[in-house]
Amino acid sequence: MKWNLPNVLTLLRLVAAPGVAVMFLYFDRLYADGLAMLLFVVAAVTDWFDGYLARAWKQETKLGTMLDPIADKAMVVIALMVIVGFSSWSPWLVLPTTVILFREVFVSGLREFLGDVSGTLKVTKLAKWKTTAQMIAIAVLFSQGVFEHYFGLSAGGGIDVVSGETLGVALEHDLIGHDLDLEIWAGRVGLTLLWIAAALTAITGADYLKKAMPHLKEGTS
Repeated sequence: MKWNLPNVLTLLRLVAAPGVAVMFLYFDRLYADGLAMLLFVVAAVTDWFDGYLARAWKQETKLGTMLDPIADKAMVVIALMVIVGFSSWSPWLVLPTTVILFREVFVSGLREFLGDVSGTLKVTKLAKWKTTAQMIAIAVLFSQGVFEHYFGLSAGGGIDVVSGETLGVALEHDLIGHDLDLEIWAGRVGLTLLWIAAALTAITGADYLKKAMPHLKEGTS
């Protein structure tokens, strides 16, 4: 195995994937959402950097080629699991998440089954856009939790007093109202992006299946 900076960045992204879930085990929601979003965004940015550096420095390796899609899928699957787990299980969130998770598992299994001819399922530009859409959608959905808990808003609708004596009750209510607006818009934008990502995910999955069909027929290899 050859270690270089692009490969190290990819490995760090792989390690960061479960770290997103761990944030919710050791921190209160007031901090967990923000830390998870920060970790996810930093990891997502490295997804662009490690590929760019590997090509620019001609340091593309078999190790990096193997780790990169695993890290991407781990980030997406774990982050979506956390988001759905802490949501109200709305079908508008669960359905696109199900499409994304099913496709990732299906294509991974398809590549494993094809073995030596799995190279026919090369990553397309649309698949790269799919991954980008997924990561942006997840980051925005995490930001909804940040806006929800930043001013101490609880799941039951209670509001902790935030500098009321200093800012005044009216100003405090204005700030909380603004925060609620941001929370609502983050949820709407994130959900819209997630549906777009799910559509791209389904399209790329169907494309991979079409390319694999000649190798799935009995009597072919």
